[in-house]
Amino acid sequence: MKPTAYLINTSRGPIVDEKALIAALTAGRIGGAGLDVFDVEPLPVDHPFRKLDNVVLTPHLGYVSVENYKVYYPDIVANIRAFVDGKPVKVITAR
Repeated sequence: MKPTAYLINTSRGPIVDEKALIAALTAGRIGGAGLDVFDVEPLPVDHPFRKLDNVVLTPHLGYVSVENYKVYYPDIVANIRAFVDGKPVKVITAR
């Protein structure tokens, strides 16, 4: 990655090698990181990420926006109503 790049991970903590990321951030090999998932959750109080000023940390809510809620919630309500009516729409296993 370029020294001006920012790594963003809102997926799963273990897909990023935390030790390598900390080393890259500390050495300035990348510009920064935005993380809301970690190898260990909740993130320990003494974790090195908490001491770096080029890292933004959030709880696992990085994907949340008003637009996402407008898309997801109507589907969730429709799925619950269909299930209650005995007509589930997204069945992933056979009965």
